[in-house]
Amino acid sequence: MGIHKKIGEVKLELQAAEETMLPSFIATYREDGRAGVQKLVQQARKRMEGLERERERIEALRAFEKKYASMEYICGIDEAGRGPLAGPVVAGAVILPKDCRILYINDSKKLSEKKREGLYDIIMEQAVAVGIGIVEPKRIDEINILQADYEAMRQAIQNLGVVPDILLNDAVRIPQVDIPQVPIVHGDAKSISIGAASIIAKVARDRIMVQYDKEMPEYGFAQHKGYGTKEHMEAIEKHGISPIHRRSFLKKMGKG
Repeated sequence: MGIHKKIGEVKLELQAAEETMLPSFIATYREDGRAGVQKLVQQARKRMEGLERERERIEALRAFEKKYASMEYICGIDEAGRGPLAGPVVAGAVILPKDCRILYINDSKKLSEKKREGLYDIIMEQAVAVGIGIVEPKRIDEINILQADYEAMRQAIQNLGVVPDILLNDAVRIPQVDIPQVPIVHGDAKSISIGAASIIAKVARDRIMVQYDKEMPEYGFAQHKGYGTKEHMEAIEKHGISPIHRRSFLKKMGKG
């Protein structure tokens, strides 16, 4: 029994325990009378309770997918980068398996960078198909940000590799698309497919901005991702407008 192990060793076991191993951990150590071990058992129980709440949340997040369950390919659509002063707008399109139970999917803005990065890899591995669309700043200046959003979304759909039967979109209806669409207000927090698409779009765009930071470190793109922070505005004043700035945005601010 666990009573023969040092408390530090038991703690390491709990840290390493996956969700499927927590019941076994609790069963092994629940009779251990040491206060330190019982504290770890309580932590394991809390982790189990938290996982159960997360499973329930994810099940609720599948409501729209269940509604259209008769369709084979249900695709979530979302974009990232509508508001920044620099960099592209990026759209994600994701078709998840019908039985998808990936935990912690949510509106990307509600997740930490570390959590988004981890979920990005899981989604890319488990999704039936993922498409990414990118519209660069010059094109945004040419056609405006709304039309650029739509263009990025159409690209993402085309890059899926399969044709969706239905699109679940975050709030918008995409023009020039023949596939049936369901706009859902705050869809990234209501649909697991849209939530997954929001994560794909956000991480893909952040990685692009980090790469730009390596090329133009004076602007700090890796930190603010092109948004109009104080530091970003000061960098524009000092270094001028870069090739990836949206001149139409800056012109409205009297900076163009």
